[in-house]
Amino acid sequence: MSESKIRVIVAGFRGSMGTASCQTILNDDRFELTGVFGPHAALTDGNDTHLPSQVVVATTEDELPEADVWLDFTTPAVVEHNVEVALQHGLVPLVGTSGLTTAQIKSLQALAASAHLGGLIVPNFGLSAVLLTQFAKQAAKYFPNAEIIEMHHADKRDAPSGTAVATAHAIAAGRQQEPDPDHTESSVDGVRGGIVDNVPIHAVRLPGYLAHEQVLFGGTGEALTIRQDTYDRESFMVGVKLALSKVTTLTELKVGLEQVLD
Repeated sequence: MSESKIRVIVAGFRGSMGTASCQTILNDDRFELTGVFGPHAALTDGNDTHLPSQVVVATTEDELPEADVWLDFTTPAVVEHNVEVALQHGLVPLVGTSGLTTAQIKSLQALAASAHLGGLIVPNFGLSAVLLTQFAKQAAKYFPNAEIIEMHHADKRDAPSGTAVATAHAIAAGRQQEPDPDHTESSVDGVRGGIVDNVPIHAVRLPGYLAHEQVLFGGTGEALTIRQDTYDRESFMVGVKLALSKVTTLTELKVGLEQVLD
């Protein structure tokens, strides 16, 4: 590992999060962007994404430059292969790809364990979203009846969001008693949302939104709502920088930005 700067390769560098991360890395003296990776990338992509000439645009494994961290913002279809490539090159994976299943996460963790490397899978780089999940887990101890509404931009491909799923798991972990059974007779399939860990999740996809989540808790004679709103992707870069600065200290592949919060 570089003694002065943490060297990073970004996969999925042409997407919104990948593009923003590249510029964030370039503008932070703690990091060095040594390369970007895309099997279908062209040499001109570096110019189109305003990357310095010294940043390697790699389309194959053999073209990868030396680095410390592999930052992945690709798709669930290719992320497992990408992480395998990263681990084979001794790179610590930092996975921001959304929509990963539990099976995929376990597979990635097994790959990292076999390579004796740590890393981090981050469903959401927004600090407000991470804190919402932690607060929801605390609230579930006293309010076991809960539902999640997550709202995202119309171009988001996966539903429900990885953050909403993580929040549902946290609520289930925080419960000390089972929620009341749902006796609703639905006249429309799915109107009560999808169920994750006995928590209904309702996914909204509309133009004008970016990333928003609220958790509704109901109790005897009272209710509690916890909500977070993301209005600009720049907020995610705070989490990206935090994760990049801490990910090389991890000894196993963990899940959640909260793993590196002080």
